Amino acid sequence: MRFGFLLKRGKPEARELAATLAEVLVGRGASLVALAEDASALSGATVVSSEALAAAIDVLVVLGGDGTFLYGAALVGDRGIPIFGVNLGSLGFITPYARSEAAAAIDQAARGGLVIEERIRLAVSIRPPAGGAALRAPAAVNDAVLTRSVARLLDLEARLDGAEITTYKADGLIVATPTGSTAYSLAAGGPLLTPDLQGLVLTPISPHTLTNRPLVFRPDARLSIRNISGGAIILTIDGHWTQELPADAEIEVRRAERPLRLYQAPRGFFGILREKLSWGSRRVEGG
Repeated sequence: MRFGFLLKRGKPEARELAATLAEVLVGRGASLVALAEDASALSGATVVSSEALAAAIDVLVVLGGDGTFLYGAALVGDRGIPIFGVNLGSLGFITPYARSEAAAAIDQAARGGLVIEERIRLAVSIRPPAGGAALRAPAAVNDAVLTRSVARLLDLEARLDGAEITTYKADGLIVATPTGSTAYSLAAGGPLLTPDLQGLVLTPISPHTLTNRPLVFRPDARLSIRNISGGAIILTIDGHWTQELPADAEIEVRRAERPLRLYQAPRGFFGILREKLSWGSRRVEGG
């Protein structure tokens, strides 16, 4: 097997761990692939560009936090390359392996002993107001977010399969996958969706009308959102890709054809919630 590595920038422990995992993999007969900036941590690795990474590997090893993971998913997700994520950040919802368990787990991965699960991604297209061909945004693992660059209410007209939902007066809208339901959508008051749920969630950001609440809908539906605010807005994909959209532009969101593939979390979804969000814990104050 060919294992590619993506390391969080400025993290010496990522380079140290990469060398340890590389030793395990080489002992299993695997070959190593790295980007130029990571190659010095991986002796004997084949160096490729970020554009060529997906075609050169069978597994991507991500050493960092969720931001590094999302960048890796953008590089290899369209080819269905499974991702092995080790958390070296703070929360680490989608980088499920701890540093202490990474060597044993990657040995299992090299032997085919780890379960690979699939997660919904979002396909987002942009329709200019003057017509013409739609533009494709990168597929989203977490979310697609519409906001304004200044703090000001937006008017965003939303439709599902052509049927009007409403016109949201809000600071913005978040369209999230089940994976992204623990990210920005959660902070904006959206529900938690289990990763295996076949559903998406539309969450308004600080809605002016209190009756506007998050909406869960089936992933094969066609959600369209049109900016009728009279000014430009910003589309952000997974927090790292942005595009300014003019007034009256429209985006269309639906499930991407190819899901994200990643190695299953050893503690499961609810184990991660208990660990990262302290679900079920009770603090008793002394008195």
